[in-house]
Amino acid sequence: IGSVIRGAGAPSAPVHIHDDDRHMLLDPLGSGGMLARYLDGLDLRPPEVLLGLDDGEVVTGAGMRFEVLHTPGHTRGSVCLRLDVEGQPPLLFSGDHLFAGSIGRTDLPGGSFEQLMASMADKILPLDDDLAVLPGHGPTTTIGQERRTNPFLLELQQG
Repeated sequence: IGSVIRGAGAPSAPVHIHDDDRHMLLDPLGSGGMLARYLDGLDLRPPEVLLGLDDGEVVTGAGMRFEVLHTPGHTRGSVCLRLDVEGQPPLLFSGDHLFAGSIGRTDLPGGSFEQLMASMADKILPLDDDLAVLPGHGPTTTIGQERRTNPFLLELQQG
């Protein structure tokens, strides 16, 4: 959210967000707590062009194809984006959903451990082992590496 707000210098650039998180851009201080303290003092103009994202939607441009995977848990509107570019191996931008060896926080407003684990089981575990994962923080990984070593994914597979 902070990156989008800092990008307000280009207010006509379209911003894509799942409808369940739209309020975080339109009223970022309304969520209170840690987010409000983090954003204090910033110019909080909402983007001029705000476009919704839906599960399964495909967004294309510049020879790239992004498939939206709605993965609630970190927030209600969390999404992962699968990127396909012709002639290149696919990538998964996992945001704050899946990290190398861990998962995203669920203790902030709108977070839910149960939702995160359900979306992990429904949307992430079925992906190919060789799919590269680029999380919002930390090192890159693959679905296969996480399936074999991530304690949260191991628990899902055993349960």
